[in-house]
Parts: sequence; C-alpha cells; structure tokens
Amino acid sequence: MNGIQAITAQIIADAQTEADRILAQARARAKECLSAYQEQAYIQSTALLERSERESALREERLSHAAILAARNLRLSTEQEMRERAFAAALKQLSELPDGEYVGLLAGLASSTGREEVILSQKDRARYGKQVVTQANERLGDGHLTLSVQTRPIRGGLILSDGDVEVNCTFETLVRLLRGEMDRTVVEVLFG
Repeated sequence: MNGIQAITAQIIADAQTEADRILAQARARAKECLSAYQEQAYIQSTALLERSERESALREERLSHAAILAARNLRLSTEQEMRERAFAAALKQLSELPDGEYVGLLAGLASSTGREEVILSQKDRARYGKQVVTQANERLGDGHLTLSVQTRPIRGGLILSDGDVEVNCTFETLVRLLRGEMDRTVVEVLFG
C-alpha cells in the first residue's frame, strides 16, 4: 500500500471508530431516554389507575347512598300510604257500623253536659237523630239534649252546640286526633 492509501485507510478506520463510538453513545442515550420515559409512563399510568379506582369507589359509595336513600324514601312513602289507607278504612268502618252500634256510639259521643244541641249529618239526622238524643239523655239520667234542626256536611259522628261553643265529635276529627297517638301503633301492626 502506498502512503496515500495508508493515510486514507487510517482516516476511514478512525472515522469508523468515531462513528461506532458516537453510535454507541447514541444507543446508550436512547436506552436511558426509553427507560426514563417508560418509568414516567408507569408512574403516570399507576397514578391514573389509582385515581380511577378512588373515583370509582367514591362514585360507587355515592350511588350506594343514593340507592339507600331512595329505598328509605320509598319505604316511608309506602308506610305513609298504608297508614292513610288504614285510617280511611277505620273511618269507613265507623260510618258503616250496624244501626244499633252506630246509634250507641253517637249517643256515647253526645253524652256530655246534657244541655247541648246535637248536630248530625243530613242522612244521620233523618235516620238516627231522635234515637241518638233519646239514648244520650237516658245515659245522662237527667239530660236535656235536643236535636238541632241544622245539619252539617260530615261523614259521621256529631257536633255538640251550646250557644257559641261547639264540640266537634265528627268521625273525621276523632280519627285525626287519634292518629297522632296511634300512628306508631298502626305502623308496628302493618310493618312489624
């Protein structure tokens, strides 16, 4: 080989060595970058997964609470509806008592001081008025109850009137007043 070829070969060999060194450095740097990005991707994906799990658990808890609340509200509205039906049935039963029991109940309600006028519904006045007043006066012994010419739009029961003072003994009022006392008992009977 001549001198120029030797120099050229040496330059090529040196260039190849330098290229191999630069390529090795680039590969090492690329490996470091890849490793760093993989680590960063792992950290971010782990953080996202943890956040998703927390949000999922929180959403599940919210939905669970909402379902519990909805079930509770449904139970309460069902209980309320059943109580309404129970008291409506009681009012209906009072209004549909057999004649003798009905007159006896009204006479018992009318037995107070013995000086009042007894106001009934139009239907009850025509059907039971005289019997109720007679029986109430007998219960009082020396009662002076009178049957009022007035009637009221009531479902059952009566109103005792003594001048400006009226005592409301209608079935609607009596059931409403007893409801406060009996509401808990009705719920226990209906729902255990």
